[in-house]
Amino acid sequence: MNALGNDSTRQGLDTWQVLRNRFGLIFSCLILVFAVSLIVTYIMPRKYRGRVEMRIERRDVKIDVFDEGRSFDSMVMSEQWMKTEIDTITKAETLYPVVDALELQKHWNAPTRQIALRRLQANLDTQAALRSDLVTIEYYDEDAARAAEVANAVADSYMAKRISIDRKQKEEALTAIKKQIAEQEALASSARERKLAAQRAAGIVGDISSSGTFSNRPGYEITTPEQQLEITRQNEMVKLNREIQALEAEMQGLTKLTTDQIAQQASALQLQNPTLASLQSQLNQNTVRLQGLLQSGLGGKHPTVLAERAQVEQNTKLIVETVQGHIAGLQNKLAAANDQKAGLQKFNDTSKTDALDQQAGMSDYVAASRELEDLERLLLQQKGRYAEEKSALELVKSPATIFAKAEIEPKPAKPNTMLNLALGGFLGLMLGVGLAFGLESLDTTVRSLDDVERYLGVPVLAVIPRDVGVLHRTSGFTPDAEAYRILRTNLEFNRKNPNANCITVVSGGAGEGKSTTLTNLAFVCAQGGYNVLLIDADLRRPRLHTLFDVSNQKGLTNYLATQIPLEEVVIQTPVENLYFLPSGLLPADSAGILNSQRMSELIEDVKARFDLVLIDSPPILGVSDASVLVNEADLTIIVVQHRKLPRQMLLRVKQAIENVGGTVLGVVLNNVDTRTDSQYQYYTSYYTYYTPTNASGPSGASNKPRKKRQSKIETAAVDTTAKVEPKPAALDADLF
Repeated sequence: MNALGNDSTRQGLDTWQVLRNRFGLIFSCLILVFAVSLIVTYIMPRKYRGRVEMRIERRDVKIDVFDEGRSFDSMVMSEQWMKTEIDTITKAETLYPVVDALELQKHWNAPTRQIALRRLQANLDTQAALRSDLVTIEYYDEDAARAAEVANAVADSYMAKRISIDRKQKEEALTAIKKQIAEQEALASSARERKLAAQRAAGIVGDISSSGTFSNRPGYEITTPEQQLEITRQNEMVKLNREIQALEAEMQGLTKLTTDQIAQQASALQLQNPTLASLQSQLNQNTVRLQGLLQSGLGGKHPTVLAERAQVEQNTKLIVETVQGHIAGLQNKLAAANDQKAGLQKFNDTSKTDALDQQAGMSDYVAASRELEDLERLLLQQKGRYAEEKSALELVKSPATIFAKAEIEPKPAKPNTMLNLALGGFLGLMLGVGLAFGLESLDTTVRSLDDVERYLGVPVLAVIPRDVGVLHRTSGFTPDAEAYRILRTNLEFNRKNPNANCITVVSGGAGEGKSTTLTNLAFVCAQGGYNVLLIDADLRRPRLHTLFDVSNQKGLTNYLATQIPLEEVVIQTPVENLYFLPSGLLPADSAGILNSQRMSELIEDVKARFDLVLIDSPPILGVSDASVLVNEADLTIIVVQHRKLPRQMLLRVKQAIENVGGTVLGVVLNNVDTRTDSQYQYYTSYYTYYTPTNASGPSGASNKPRKKRQSKIETAAVDTTAKVEPKPAALDADLF
């Protein structure tokens, strides 16, 4: 969460920084577009508005012929229907009557009706309220009376056109209904003739349907006496079949029983014979008594036992005979039933053909009756609908209700000055912001310390604020000097070899502040106690002598071209410990004179005499002078102006230095707007809290002797007003 918050904060700061950096562009776009909108609004003609408010009636002009119920979509129009009606107001068929009625072609001096129509459409605006039937018609004209007149005429023309269309649609629908009624009457007449023919063929006297013999519901049937007899015979046949099946089943069950089984199961046969029940009861009693006699010890031939056994046999025989008689009766019944079935089947076969023929005739009659009834019902509906719509056609209904007619307005409605200016300001602001971010995305110049370190791979030694002047010309305390003190400190700590005290300053192009940076660096180093020699080796466009208000008629070129001593060309500046070697007269071949043995000897000589030797050179891209100086010097500092040169060009500067054997010490990012660029504000925090701690003077130097020429300058953590000891007087005596 903290990482996300930091990213969001960083992105917000970056966006705000882009807006601050491009504020001039954004403000210019805002003013430009706002001014254009103001001018356009001023020169636009003043137009008055004619406004009509009305409600369009949602009516279904299509006629439902059979009146079988209308769906919700047909009764209540959709939003698409309302949009179509609004668009109809602006169509040519609605507006041409307005052009003709108000003679707009003549009034506007239009060569054709089409041109007058287009002008009318261009100034006409129709709107509908959201989810409402209310419609607003607005017309704009330079004449207030004409605007109201045209708006009212457009509303009237729409209603007249709508009434005409509705009437035409109804008349066409009524014509179609009338034609369908005639066709239905012809169909009903044919159905009526077919019904009479079927009635005669079936031998039906009178209209059976009107007598209530059959139902009017679908699927009903007519029943005649012959059909009733046929149904009775069919029922009788079913009954006989069931009886025959029952007799056959009973006979089959009885014939399977043996004599003993019949005697034992006589009571279970359920023959409904009282004699059989009595015999079965006696048999049971005799059997019980016989068993009792045998169990009492009487023998099988005992007279009493023999008498009981004879009685059992006699009852058994009577039971069997009774059952056999019942079976014989069943056989007689079965034979009679089969004979009756055969006779009934023969009669049915004879009358079946006649019954089918009569039934077919009745079916034709029923079908003809149904068809006639359906046709007469539809015909009755069509006639009723025709009468209803014909009556409605006679009543003229307005398709819209006007709630507010257009009236003459005292003030023009167009142009809307406040809206146009607000819109112009908004568009100008958006255009400026868009251009700002667009240019920022296309900007390939050095914009931050990260760009320098990422593309060049060297540290940033200092960030120099914008509009910093020459420090030795200022009086009193100046906080801008702190940026160069930071450069002095980083310069000392980034030197790996203390004897590498010859430093040249180069840039990729002219005007990047190289000479000013070098002069101020020499000034703060001299303030810190270093004996500094500043050499103007820019033999193309020398500038350092103007910063010290001295002449460059005698200087470096004189020393290199002649045998004059160094003391005659070196100038001691008003700044303590700071010496200056001007450029001298400009030669024809500056690169040749710099690339000489005497130049190398000069550098070796001054390195031994001074703590620091700072050489100003021309831009390294395009001329060869700087390459010679880079090769002779121990270290090289690149001055880069903030947001000036592309990053690829800076990479070429570094490559050019390395190609001639030079060593890049670091980069000075110059001319940075630290007051508005938030990412550099921490470099200039001394603007807020840095103040001098004594009143000894701006230089802050003391006369305390230095112990060693190569001793390092105090770091930023030490009080920068402390002094280092000056160079021994013997060195000055040798030089001057």
